[in-house]
Amino acid sequence: MNEAPAAQGYDLIGDVHGCGATLAALLERLGYHQEDGVYRHPGRKVIFLGDLIDRGPRIRLAVSIARRMVEAGEAHMVLGNHEVNALAYCHRAPATSGHQWLRPHTPRHNRIVQATLTQYRDHPREWQQTLDWFLEIPLCLEFAGLRVVHACWDQALVDRLRARRADACLDLDFLAAAMRSGTDEARILDRLTRGNHLVLPEGMDIHSEDGAIRRTARAHFWARHPRTWGDVIFQPDSLPASLEARELSEDELARLSHYAADQPPLFVGHYWCEGVPALPAPNIACLDYSAVKFGRLVAYRWSGEATLSADNFVWVDVPQDEYARAMPWEIDFD
Repeated sequence: MNEAPAAQGYDLIGDVHGCGATLAALLERLGYHQEDGVYRHPGRKVIFLGDLIDRGPRIRLAVSIARRMVEAGEAHMVLGNHEVNALAYCHRAPATSGHQWLRPHTPRHNRIVQATLTQYRDHPREWQQTLDWFLEIPLCLEFAGLRVVHACWDQALVDRLRARRADACLDLDFLAAAMRSGTDEARILDRLTRGNHLVLPEGMDIHSEDGAIRRTARAHFWARHPRTWGDVIFQPDSLPASLEARELSEDELARLSHYAADQPPLFVGHYWCEGVPALPAPNIACLDYSAVKFGRLVAYRWSGEATLSADNFVWVDVPQDEYARAMPWEIDFD
């Protein structure tokens, strides 16, 4: 356990992806107000679910709001796969690896991080401080009555992480090991920040709206006895029609983790949900509703309940003019 609950509870906020102005609007809607440059609430705290960076128009603002709140004790945060990617992209690989960077600077990797690097280009010291701060953020949190992770809570892997890193944070040695396929560190980092994946059958692929062609599909982890691919796939891109009813093989079933209905409430982001926020299970809430695609930036107001309620979702629609809005304030760490 990390701490006693906040007096009135926690407001958990999904993937911001650089929509800094919308984050400020959501915090205001939740009753947070700025005092000395920090958003505060008289009885509640925020938990950010990761993926503050990449893609959006106000990445520095989003990071600044979250960082100020965390450092003032008004919020917590878990790392998302995009923060992990940025750390690996910006740190050199060991000389013995044969690579220059922990995350190779391929065209795809360059494209994913480009908006972040561009917005920090004239603020190199602030970017370095942000990377250092990411190393202080845990991969998962467990408070009295709730759990938080960016993509998937796998208890066996959480236990193995804590055996290596009691604070559940990364260090550069762990990160370097996690960039090597097949290591325990790689399994831990991949499952907690990217979730379950199933490799598509030979000859099948997924064509995403962003133009990417994918050979894997994201799978959820709350089906008790899944039988088919359609029982577990959890992503906005449609599967090939013939795959929905395809039986899962024993090997595919073995790759899936399961979060039982009697476990504490769990909050995740990561999965690019769409539409009106809904609960995929009575004890699980996904809070990623595609904010940076002009969806919704979503929070869940948790006040200690063991059974979650869709009535506790709060959200702000991301306006089409998000990219052009003047910011009410900016924070520099230079």
